[in-house]
Amino acid sequence: MQKRYMSIWFRHLLTDWQTLQQAELKDIPFVFAKAERNRVVITAANPVAEAQDIYTGMMAADAKACSPDLKVLDDIPEKATHLLTELGLWCIRYTPLVALDLPDGLMLDISGCAHLWGGEREYYREIIDKLRERGYDARGAIADTVGAAWAIARFGTKTPVINTGRQTEAILNLAPAALRIEQDNLQKLQKLGFHQIKSFISMPRPVLRRRFGEAFVSRIEQVLGVKEEIIKPIVPPVAYQERLPCLEPIKTVKGIEIAIQTLLEKVCLHLKDDGLGMRKALLKCFRIDGKMVQVGITTTRATGHVAHLCKLFELQISKIEPALGIELFLLEATRVEEVDQKQEALWAAHPGLEDSALAELLDRLAGKIGANAIQRYLPVEHYWPERAIKQAASLAEKPATDWRTDRPRPVRLLHHPEPVEVMALVPDYPPKFFIYKGKRHDVTKADGPERIEREWWQDAGAHRDYYAVEDNDGQRYWLFRLGHYDQAPQWYLHGFFA
Repeated sequence: MQKRYMSIWFRHLLTDWQTLQQAELKDIPFVFAKAERNRVVITAANPVAEAQDIYTGMMAADAKACSPDLKVLDDIPEKATHLLTELGLWCIRYTPLVALDLPDGLMLDISGCAHLWGGEREYYREIIDKLRERGYDARGAIADTVGAAWAIARFGTKTPVINTGRQTEAILNLAPAALRIEQDNLQKLQKLGFHQIKSFISMPRPVLRRRFGEAFVSRIEQVLGVKEEIIKPIVPPVAYQERLPCLEPIKTVKGIEIAIQTLLEKVCLHLKDDGLGMRKALLKCFRIDGKMVQVGITTTRATGHVAHLCKLFELQISKIEPALGIELFLLEATRVEEVDQKQEALWAAHPGLEDSALAELLDRLAGKIGANAIQRYLPVEHYWPERAIKQAASLAEKPATDWRTDRPRPVRLLHHPEPVEVMALVPDYPPKFFIYKGKRHDVTKADGPERIEREWWQDAGAHRDYYAVEDNDGQRYWLFRLGHYDQAPQWYLHGFFA
């Protein structure tokens, strides 16, 4: 695929933003300025000030002399970066690859995107018109290379869309500054009488390298496409991602459901080709008012089952506020894992944890009550019961050891044993009754003791003697005595059998 780039230049980024904050400044000359080496230097000027021959880099005192009505505002450090980042995130609706082009621009990799808007010219007009509607004086250009797009956006006077392979012709009549070269080299070119790029671009590279340096030659090769120039996106691209632009803004639940299903079908098809399934997905909805809303889902195991994933997203649709309408849907599979394709083809073919219907049920429950409310535990080789389990990361995780089945264990184990008052007829006998949370339980049946020693390599202390007991209401409990019966031991409740 032929690479295509779009450069966007905000000619008055800071002053446009300030005018949006204070509309009364629109027709007033004002500048931003900061102190540099005991001087106050202008860092940005609005169009009204520029019309009075006030420019960036000028001393504020000289500017006040030219325009007594000039309003001087303190420069805001890093504000331009923050503004460009916000605008760049907004532009992600047009392409997933948007990079900052400091100090006053953005660079978009639009390869394969423009056809969704009817072609590059319509794509260009869509973006630039929307930015101007937001209040920013924006210019742009589209070309095969980053350098050519940058040059045409800032110095071009003809068409902003350069056809493929025509970047060299497009930049010949531009000033040398369009190549993004250093100031000292610009001064050398000025002294030599090279006022246009065509005056020196065809000269042998070794000659240019000796006189102007390697960076100068590198810029020429980048703008011509001889040397590749890499841009760093604001948001790293997701491997499995699909976009769905809308001809008309979507406002209804049904429309959102159709968009979700369409995107899931495309993403899951790519995942299936790579033997992968979705574990986490994020749906971003870009509204026509410039705002973005998003919802996400998480699955218990990797899956490419579109119907199941649609049901999970349906639980989240109520969180999507379309406002005036959604113009672009973006679905990202943010976490993927290998999936057993045979199992995927046999939904609900096996019982137990291998049953995919169980995973789907857990996903739906997690969407309603939260993933943290659903837990699965695996056995661990420890003596102490509360240490002998760990929480599983997923349904697919296998236990390192088997569950102990030779001794009775409660269905519900307390995180920490709770003290109880116990009366036993003989000190080393099972309890006759115990009091738990103020309620007396008369023991009718008891089994035990089962002695569990403390793990001496972790901590010191007494052993435990466990009893499984049943009270007169038929409820069964797991009690233990800490230490020997002749040492005034303390009794604890550790679990419930039913």
